[in-house]
Amino acid sequence: MPHTPLTADNSAVVLIDHEVGFSNLIGSHTIEENLNGTVALAKTAKLFNLPLVVTAAPEDFAAGPLYPELAQVLGDTPVIHRPPVFDAFESDQFAAAIDATGRKKLIMAGIQTDICLALTALTALDRGYEVYIVVDASAATTKETHDTAVMRLVQAGAIPVNWLAVGSEILRGWVDQPLAPAFGELIYQHLPSWRHNHVAGDSIAKYANK
Repeated sequence: MPHTPLTADNSAVVLIDHEVGFSNLIGSHTIEENLNGTVALAKTAKLFNLPLVVTAAPEDFAAGPLYPELAQVLGDTPVIHRPPVFDAFESDQFAAAIDATGRKKLIMAGIQTDICLALTALTALDRGYEVYIVVDASAATTKETHDTAVMRLVQAGAIPVNWLAVGSEILRGWVDQPLAPAFGELIYQHLPSWRHNHVAGDSIAKYANK
């Protein structure tokens, strides 16, 4: 199958139901892992100026408001508060927002992987979108349910990725890329192992030259 890379001009990010009320339901990842991946993905969308479609239940529903850490990154990005439907495309406002992006590649993440993300992603595939599911910005009640949902979506044609792979595919490399320093800083914020490796390398080089 031919593959056209993700770019800042052909992709949009979709975030589904990252709400505080679901925090105690997450078992496939720790809440810290899910927060880290979700916030990093949102920052990646902002950095590369990707259209960002965010949907959740009304704030007075049991699931409550968005993760506050995510809301802070989103700023004035509108949130589509849809009625209690699992497939977000059943909300006309959501479907219109997706159409308004003008993008055919949808980079999607959500809670729960097996319900709202899966059903929305399956409809997106049926409507002719190319769907990328961000596995480290999505979560479910157990690792088994998360992994099974990912397998179901892959079998349906979705492409599994993580937030770092998304940003790296858009950036393309470190040379002659104006956004490379900013993306590097984003990586250091959300993947401390990369920052530590860089510091270790600098230290080795410093003492090796003595």
